[in-house]
Amino acid sequence: MTILDRRHLLTVLGSGLVTAPFIIPARRAFAAGDFQQRLAAAEQSGKVSGLDALLVSQHGKLLFEHYGRGVNEDISRNTGDIVTFGPEVLHDLRSVSKSVVALVYGIALAQGKVPPPEAKLYEQFPDYADLAKQPGRDKITIAHVLSMTMGLEWDELTVPYGRDLRNSEIAMEAAPDRFRFILGLPIVGEPGVKWTYCGAATAILGRLIFKGTGEKLPAYARRVLFDPMDFGPSEWAISADGEPRAASGCRLLPRDMLKLGQLALAGGAWQGKQIVAADWVKHITAPVVHIGGPRSYGYHWYIYDDMVDGRRQYWFGGIGWGGQKLYVFPGFDLVVAMNCGNYRKPGIEQNRVNVAVLTEVVFPGLT
Repeated sequence: MTILDRRHLLTVLGSGLVTAPFIIPARRAFAAGDFQQRLAAAEQSGKVSGLDALLVSQHGKLLFEHYGRGVNEDISRNTGDIVTFGPEVLHDLRSVSKSVVALVYGIALAQGKVPPPEAKLYEQFPDYADLAKQPGRDKITIAHVLSMTMGLEWDELTVPYGRDLRNSEIAMEAAPDRFRFILGLPIVGEPGVKWTYCGAATAILGRLIFKGTGEKLPAYARRVLFDPMDFGPSEWAISADGEPRAASGCRLLPRDMLKLGQLALAGGAWQGKQIVAADWVKHITAPVVHIGGPRSYGYHWYIYDDMVDGRRQYWFGGIGWGGQKLYVFPGFDLVVAMNCGNYRKPGIEQNRVNVAVLTEVVFPGLT
């Protein structure tokens, strides 16, 4: 069943992390090879489908760029026209948006606009002082929000997204006051212990950015991150209550999504300018909580770190439903950005396509 596949993928492996380890080759540089020929063969064989965009860069240089044809689906509309994707066509990032928010939060933190990780969560929301008085809530910090370890009752995976209020994300969207809803959630565990995939955490970060800067998340992200990196147009879906869909609403050009990976790989620097503090990039891409096997979660970024046959298998990145993947392989100085339109396929099938792109198209080019 699709629902079970999705829950397996997201809960056990971390919102779309690989369902089976793929082997990163020992080779370190790209040979001149026919990416397009390998991709065509993978598509012909059925190993790759629904690929809207694939971009590969190494040492800061774009090596390969491919665009497909499919439905240009917008999360705010859940529908779209059939288009030929290209450098000027926006694409949903879905939950890669969470990793974008982590970068933006770091910029606001460096400016002294948002609370640091050690700050108490409920102290940032004095309008909800009645909730803050409840036992145990004083233990929750911003670090727990960033690492999705708040210990609050939340489940957006068991029941599919749609209109069913048993899905916590849908219930939050329907609440008359989303932040009272979030901050009033029952405490079910000790903060900092267990990772629970939680769009509410990203919503809190977006709200803190607004409270500290006076700018809504999309505008602030545009000013401090997107414009300094010379991004093209961008969009951010807005909920019915006027709040940006911080966790999943960002739409970027594929080249700009790739730039985010290049920025993280370079420790927050872009073309000689420090956009995000290097220490912050190190923090968000470092393991904070274990989520299964070699997989960990940092501050809204995923980390995969394992040893296979004596070789380290390591990458960090952002992951979104439908097959959106931003992989950063520091050992290769390599970034791979994928956009897919496989929103209605089971999660395991989505991931199978992502892995096939790496193993059939990208990695064979390494020498």
